[in-house]
Amino acid sequence: MHHNPIYLALDLPRLDAAEALARKVKAHVGGLKLGLEFFCAHGAHGVHEIAKVGLPIFLDLKLHDIPNTVAAAVQAIHVLQPSIITVHAAGGRAMMEDAKAAAGEHTRVVAVTVLTSLDEGDLASIGVNASAHDQALRLAELAHSAGLDGIVCSGHEVAAVRRQWKDGFFIVPGLRPADPHTKHHADQKRIVSPREARDAGASVLVIGRPISRAEDPVEAARAIEATL
Repeated sequence: MHHNPIYLALDLPRLDAAEALARKVKAHVGGLKLGLEFFCAHGAHGVHEIAKVGLPIFLDLKLHDIPNTVAAAVQAIHVLQPSIITVHAAGGRAMMEDAKAAAGEHTRVVAVTVLTSLDEGDLASIGVNASAHDQALRLAELAHSAGLDGIVCSGHEVAAVRRQWKDGFFIVPGLRPADPHTKHHADQKRIVSPREARDAGASVLVIGRPISRAEDPVEAARAIEATL
């Protein structure tokens, strides 16, 4: 059976609601993404509960600390058996190497390059005098050389990164399904659809609200799955 690349971001604050949603759409997604908010609210217990749904877990904690601390955190997460965990590439080569070494053999360690919330001005204010695109590519190269499995990147960058990292594992968040009923105006920001990201080389498509906030989440998930 073909692996479903859709990972549902469980961005619901209540554990029971998150678990109910995961069970509902289980047949139409390939995995579940749990972020910092979920982990701070529900901890390891919450992850265990969601894991009972029976889908791979992507623990998106974006660890960023000294190498020793990150390695210890990754080791502590080990019992949860996540299929993917994230660290910040900006933590540097040694931190990434140690994170990878501490992870279980079935866990992919993936680097976050530049947060999508940062623009050129924000980068300049923290001392990075490069465009977000160039900085992302630079950090992708560092993650690659540090032996990580891949990176998190936008749908706009995935093709460029794939060219320099042929067998990388690429996670693309923030996707919006192409809506046949609305004509996108030229002045609107170019939205990357799940299908476009997949065609550009994404390994995992992270989708949250288009499924979780839909009137019928199962139908929404099925519709996105059908475009792939």
